[in-house]
Amino acid sequence: MKKALKFLIFQIRPLLIFLFSFFFKREYLTGRHFDTHFGYIWAIKAIYQRSILRLARPLPFPVCLTCSISRGDRIFFHADDLNNFQSPGTYFQNFSADIYLGRGVYIGPNSGIITDNHDVHNLDNHVGGADVRIGDRCWLGMNTVVLPGVVLGDATIVAAGAVVTKSFPDGGVVLGGAPAKIIKYLDSNI
Repeated sequence: MKKALKFLIFQIRPLLIFLFSFFFKREYLTGRHFDTHFGYIWAIKAIYQRSILRLARPLPFPVCLTCSISRGDRIFFHADDLNNFQSPGTYFQNFSADIYLGRGVYIGPNSGIITDNHDVHNLDNHVGGADVRIGDRCWLGMNTVVLPGVVLGDATIVAAGAVVTKSFPDGGVVLGGAPAKIIKYLDSNI
């Protein structure tokens, strides 16, 4: 069955890309996931769940139903990293600032990246947002939280359950805890 599905998808690939371009930006219909059948399946699911059933707001790229993104136009990533938006329970709160994900980033389930917080004196208001930048080849483990203004350098690993409250721009480290701190330096060959 899988072989038949792959064969069918690749036979009608140009037609699928054309049809998908009515729902998503063409730049996100390329990359390694569209060299395999995963990208096509994600796109079909996203169209069905978000556009046909209207269970969630449509976005400019294929996103699973349980991934929450405030503003699809304020998150920047490489098309090869579309897999980060298929992970269940991921939360990208970016309505007042931008999120930049470097190439080769992996984000675990139930993780959140937040660009804005409530005003501690009036919880009905938000304070001004601050961009979040995640470097190349970073890994955010399951249940991690990255708060506004954080910059993580290349090859940073955030351990499961960590809360990153400040920047670690040099990269090459493993972070853990709440608030996150350096628990290990990585070999520079990574």
